Amino acid sequence: MMKSIFKQSDRIENFEVVTLRVSTMRNVAEYEIVMKDGKAEVSRYSIRFTHSEDERVLEKRVEVDEAYALKLLNDCGVLAWDGFHGAHPRGVTDGTMFNLHATVNGGKKIYATGSQNFPRHYRDLTDGLYEILNN
Repeated sequence: MMKSIFKQSDRIENFEVVTLRVSTMRNVAEYEIVMKDGKAEVSRYSIRFTHSEDERVLEKRVEVDEAYALKLLNDCGVLAWDGFHGAHPRGVTDGTMFNLHATVNGGKKIYATGSQNFPRHYRDLTDGLYEILNN
């Protein structure tokens, strides 16, 4: 696992885009948070494979206050995820894979990935996104 240059206590002050791709045996979903006109636009896409290409199909989109999105990202310590590479556990034959790409704090890039191995507070982030999109 690559070590992040960020600490768990570091904060995201602003962001351009945060994209979380979650893949299982049966589906691929992409969650995206984009800043638009002072609001955070939270979207969920279904990824469908057609004609040898990925097709992003919007399932739902909700706007929330920027402060709400920042609180979720910071409560989950997403900045400290940078460089996380969770190797698939030995002997596990199935599971969930994720990739996180984000541009935060004036252009800093964050990247994390894992296969049935997740950074601290990963499920808090996915639960928070689910709550935003389904309430």
